[in-house]
Amino acid sequence: MGNVSESIFKINTAAGSGSGFYVKEHDVIITNYHVVDGNREVSVENTRKERYLANVVMVNPVTDLAFLKCWDSLNAAGVRINEEIVPYGRDQIFVHGFPFGMPYTVTQGIISAPDQLMDGRHYLQTDAAVNPGNSGGPMLNHSDELVAVTTSKFNNADNVGFGIPLKTVMEELDTWSSITDYTSYSLKCDSCGALISEKVEYCNSCGSNVDTRVFAFETQQLSKIAVFVEEALAEAGTNPVLARNGANLWEFHHGSSLIRIFLFKNNYLYVTSPLNELPKGNLEPLLEYLLKDNVNPYKLGIFKDTIYVSYRVAVTDAFSSKADDIKKNIVGLLQKADELDDFFVDNYNCKMTSFSKIVENQL
Repeated sequence: MGNVSESIFKINTAAGSGSGFYVKEHDVIITNYHVVDGNREVSVENTRKERYLANVVMVNPVTDLAFLKCWDSLNAAGVRINEEIVPYGRDQIFVHGFPFGMPYTVTQGIISAPDQLMDGRHYLQTDAAVNPGNSGGPMLNHSDELVAVTTSKFNNADNVGFGIPLKTVMEELDTWSSITDYTSYSLKCDSCGALISEKVEYCNSCGSNVDTRVFAFETQQLSKIAVFVEEALAEAGTNPVLARNGANLWEFHHGSSLIRIFLFKNNYLYVTSPLNELPKGNLEPLLEYLLKDNVNPYKLGIFKDTIYVSYRVAVTDAFSSKADDIKKNIVGLLQKADELDDFFVDNYNCKMTSFSKIVENQL
């Protein structure tokens, strides 16, 4: 598959994750509309777990396509597009993406029907496994050229995957090429192709009724606890959008340490970080240190040969007189985790975990 993996991205939002891919000729990341629905900014994550901020610039809910602009250099060659490709039944196809939010995966299959008609639109049908999280990723041929964009709109289709054909993608890219302001958000009228930049009932260009698509202008509302957490992250200098990894779930690196923040049974807010692997021998001094209350209000513990530092509070406390202290403690854990992983390496011969950013950058 060459280096095509560098051009495949995981799209992270407060609702979940999907897949997308970079097209260098147009300097755009393409994904499904339903992956970014309700968001104006999302984080895009490459296979090295590097995250970048991207603006949602153009969407078409009818074709289920969305086009994102990333302001940072992605250092990717981009997925290649060959407009002369004609897919045939029984052709091999490769589905690239991040199924179930897992690491980058490629699934092989064959094209069952290159022009399947469903709900009044044409799709490429394949027997390749398409799972939640694959949405928005590319379907490529054996030459790593784009054939279709994976869509999981048809959730009840067992052992069948569908892709938005290349022809449809090219039509959308023609519209993308006319955009000059990448800071604005527009919905494409599927009737005339005009870009609509505000919530209206009818398209100003052709008069087509667009009231079934007005939800494209609604932004996703965060839960109260999510707002609380993201205020704390902002105070720590972390962009909350880049930290989002699903509903009430955040995952990001602070220094070398991976930080995870999540709700447990909707009653407790956890902030935790896997710090180091246990050394192979001479554990007694390390265990003695771990048993001491050296990092209050945080707790040190061991799970599956990995040392963790954690902080737990009741969700109700986040909306009490303790709120400011809890935010300070969340910020403090980020700093403490980045200190402790080095401390255990230097003093107890521990190794960084596979989650550590330093380890990942050395791979």
